[in-house]
Amino acid sequence: MLHYALIFFVVAIIAAVFGFGGIASASADIAQILFFIFLALFVLTLVMRVFRS
Repeated sequence: MLHYALIFFVVAIIAAVFGFGGIASASADIAQILFFIFLALFVLTLVMRVFRS
């Protein structure tokens, strides 16, 4: 999931460089959503691991 967030981030940067504001904004939003989902799942995994041990 973090991999896809990085891909969308790179797409957003490239689109912004070439002047495609709408595509850059959408890609940045998708990258941000995927990053926060990754972060939430990572924290949940750490908490579950502490409780299982």
